[in-house]
Amino acid sequence: MSEQVSTNREATRRRLTEKQADTIDRLTAAAVEVLSREGYPGTTIRLVAAAAGVGTATAYTYFSSKEHLISEVFWRRLVAAPPVRVEGADRVAHVVAVLRQVSMLVADEPALAGAVSSALLGADPDVKHLRVCIGVEIRRRLGEALGSGEHETIAILEVLYSGALLHGGMGYLSYEEVADLLEACARRLLG
Repeated sequence: MSEQVSTNREATRRRLTEKQADTIDRLTAAAVEVLSREGYPGTTIRLVAAAAGVGTATAYTYFSSKEHLISEVFWRRLVAAPPVRVEGADRVAHVVAVLRQVSMLVADEPALAGAVSSALLGADPDVKHLRVCIGVEIRRRLGEALGSGEHETIAILEVLYSGALLHGGMGYLSYEEVADLLEACARRLLG
């Protein structure tokens, strides 16, 4: 059997061989391409599979729905983002840097940003799983920035973050405005 791939290239369903990981990488890249061309409503697993050069059945082997695929794109971007390092900064500056980094992950890609907001609200069990993974990762990063024992503050920041990103995804705010609003909220909360 082929060697297993490290967890940073692991799909949400199972461990992957190198060939399977390559297929997933092609599908997630193709999803961004198709989204930018077709928008969220016009994006389908069939179109993404064709753009990735794989069969539709193969795509469904890895992704249960369009929402699952798009959520996976966001998850991969999140875990690929390097840890925020703010030299000599206090915890407020560190929290602000974490929130800004996470809120700007898809800011330069409006079609993807809107799709992520819609996809992460999906009821698909694989999307629910990714929502948990994404939440745990953001919570971990905020916890590193704040230090231990700040569970309530982290919960408040999570609510602020999710609400602000939803506003960005719906087009009520630009992602730069989302980041600025999150900074203002974090400074007031932690000030």
